[in-house]
Amino acid sequence: MINLPDDPRHALMLLSSMIEPGDAELDDLLGEVGPIEAVERIWEGNVPERLHRITSASVACTRDPRERCEALVSATAACESRVLIPGDPEWPEQLSDLHLVCDVDEPHLRPPRCLWVRGEGDLAAMCRRSVAIVGARAASDYGEHVADGLAAGLAEAGWTVVSGGALGIDRAAHLGSMARGGPTVAVLASGVQQPYPQRNRPMFDLIARNGMLVSEWPPSSSPMRHRFLTRNRVIAALAAGTVVVEAGTRSGARNTARHAAELERVLMFTPGPVTSSASTGVHQLARGPWEARLVTRAEEVIEDVSGIGGPMAPEPASPSSAFDRLTEVQARLVEALPRGALSDERSLAATAGVPIVTAAETLDRLRELGWVELRDGRWRLAKIDAA
Repeated sequence: MINLPDDPRHALMLLSSMIEPGDAELDDLLGEVGPIEAVERIWEGNVPERLHRITSASVACTRDPRERCEALVSATAACESRVLIPGDPEWPEQLSDLHLVCDVDEPHLRPPRCLWVRGEGDLAAMCRRSVAIVGARAASDYGEHVADGLAAGLAEAGWTVVSGGALGIDRAAHLGSMARGGPTVAVLASGVQQPYPQRNRPMFDLIARNGMLVSEWPPSSSPMRHRFLTRNRVIAALAAGTVVVEAGTRSGARNTARHAAELERVLMFTPGPVTSSASTGVHQLARGPWEARLVTRAEEVIEDVSGIGGPMAPEPASPSSAFDRLTEVQARLVEALPRGALSDERSLAATAGVPIVTAAETLDRLRELGWVELRDGRWRLAKIDAA
């Protein structure tokens, strides 16, 4: 007699410790019989050959599935995390959109079956207005500055920043949001007990207090190369749009971008130097089939993800000088004055193309403003550098 778990949540936790996330075959089985019976069938070997093959070692090592569930529950509580499953109030419903992009060619894109989360907030509420910012781990100072600025602007406008917790662009985005008091969500390729990379441990502790750490794997799970790609679909699905700040030609950020586009989320990018290899993958997005939008400020990101009827980003303020604030006639006369020399009103009026009377009145006004000086009945510039 198999000692089965009696809680579907615990059964999903157990299955997630045995079979990688997004698996279409397990997803179909769960849809057919539910989590507890799925565990029973796996322990009996009454599953398709592939599922039997990839679970047989775990079954052989753990004769009692309920005991293994209890160990997972204890490990989850020990690292102050909890598990969400579909149907929970905190479950982000937008994750179900992943059903739309999973096909026979890519069967590992199904929605998560459960999520380990560490943090005090409400994940669904946090991600209701969220934007993903992703990019290169080996980021330039420029890229980190851009990511920080975008995240700061989004946080100040009440948007959550979602990213992957990695070094480089991800780190700059998470810290940029939290520095302005905004929430941030880190979707991990490891367990929430020991988030990867270790160098970001202080940042992860901050995120647990000011946002949410999220993983599809049990708490002590180690990062693996394929898991970074697996988690990217969750980053893309959680957010209303994804901004790629820096990315090489072969980049996990471009993988996230593809998922975002296929999920019909807004795909955006920030331009970089054409001489930088870190910008190559970003600029390719602009030439790709996904209608990626160029953004340079948080206001533009918000405009794009808000859609029709959303707030329009104001035009950036143009840099202005004292000369820019002169009237057209004043500017003509200032430009007509030779540098370091004196000139009479008649000559200035002719050069500027204005009547002599107008030139005389305008020059008097320019003298009041400190632009010109009158010496022995002739005029000269007082602000040579400003003109």
